[in-house]
Amino acid sequence: MLFDSLQIRDVVLRNRIIVSPMCQYSSTDGFANDWHLVHLGSRAVGGAALVFTEAAAVVPEGRISPQDLGIWKDDHIEMLARITKFIHSQGTTAGIQLAHAGRKGSTARPWEGGKEIPVSQGGWIPFAPNDVPFADDYPRPIALDDRQIRATIRAFADAARRACDAGFDVIEIHAAHGYLLHEFLSPLSNFRFDSYGDTLQNRMRLVREVVSAVRDVIPKGMPLFIRISATDWMKGGWDIDQSIALAGEIGPLGVDLIDCSSGGITPEANAKIKVAPGYQVPFAEEIRRATGILTGTIGMITSPNQADTILREGRADVILMAREFLRQPYWPLNSAHAEGYLSSWPVQYLRAAPQGTPAREPLEVPEAQRGASVRSTAD
Repeated sequence: MLFDSLQIRDVVLRNRIIVSPMCQYSSTDGFANDWHLVHLGSRAVGGAALVFTEAAAVVPEGRISPQDLGIWKDDHIEMLARITKFIHSQGTTAGIQLAHAGRKGSTARPWEGGKEIPVSQGGWIPFAPNDVPFADDYPRPIALDDRQIRATIRAFADAARRACDAGFDVIEIHAAHGYLLHEFLSPLSNFRFDSYGDTLQNRMRLVREVVSAVRDVIPKGMPLFIRISATDWMKGGWDIDQSIALAGEIGPLGVDLIDCSSGGITPEANAKIKVAPGYQVPFAEEIRRATGILTGTIGMITSPNQADTILREGRADVILMAREFLRQPYWPLNSAHAEGYLSSWPVQYLRAAPQGTPAREPLEVPEAQRGASVRSTAD
């Protein structure tokens, strides 16, 4: 099943392999650049069905670091459109993840220590459900008021409109890993007692409103994904039962697929994460079985047999991979050959392909079509 196609609304994925969003920390003022073109474009050349950008901040203060990708202004569209055009030319679907870092914002890049950047050094004061910092060496956030919450919802919708203008085919809302929307969901980070806190229904409210706002501004035929942390791995935190409840609420609002990750609401040292190959697959399986919504799984999935087994057993509908794609940009092409499946190779690379491999001619994508979904005909 790994190389079976999958139609979601008007978009056809040529296989079940998706490049997960991976922060590159290589932007200036939110702008994509040649690094993003090459990084994302090479994964499209490598045969993935859907390539996601890294988390793109919907407002400047929604970045994790000053070097995060952004989509908070129209000026960001031009370079993103160049990237989607190239991705489409490879017969691949282009996706973007819309995000707000919440209280985990204004921090240095991982290779620069990942700690707080003070305002005096180019940082900012982040926003969150409450004024409780993520950790002692993180900035203290400001608690969002009702007006700021409404502005945040509009920012997600405006970013979704820009994503459509840039030619993206799929949008994913980031509600995982301890960032703003996850912070509202989890009782470990949401200590509010208004209509956005306390009860499960109230804690889910912001996610519901963001989903509705985004769905309202994108085409009916455009798939909408959401990434969640299915569990906080902490007693008293967000868990799989609450995740199933959330999926049941947002599915009818127009979410087509739940991208199931986990953790991130507290420093890793505090969480009891049972890391092992495929350790997050059970979350996708339970949500899929309980709600009937399509699910994706991620986490230490590295071999084609492992990925295909997950799909054949009905535990998820798509496989998202991150670090393996950093190691092997052409993982789908090599995996297809290993499994005896004739996946097309770019005609420029054909002389290095296994004998009998079909050629993939680059698709011409007219400028006028840059905002429309491009169905894959490459495989």
